[in-house]
Amino acid sequence: MKNRDELEGKSESIKGKVEQAAGDLTDSQDLHDRGVADEASGKTRETFGKARRKVGEALDDLADDIKR
Repeated sequence: MKNRDELEGKSESIKGKVEQAAGDLTDSQDLHDRGVADEASGKTRETFGKARRKVGEALDDLADDIKR
């Protein structure tokens, strides 16, 4: 199950893509650039969330192994 960082990162990444498209349509370089930054930030946060989830799953598996 995805965690908050993964979900919010994905949302931020999508928001960035929308801002880029809006910037392209309106010839607003500032809006396009903000979109690029938001997309990159969102992808970073999503990747961090995935890593955090994987570490948590590995720790849970280790704890289960120790209990046996």
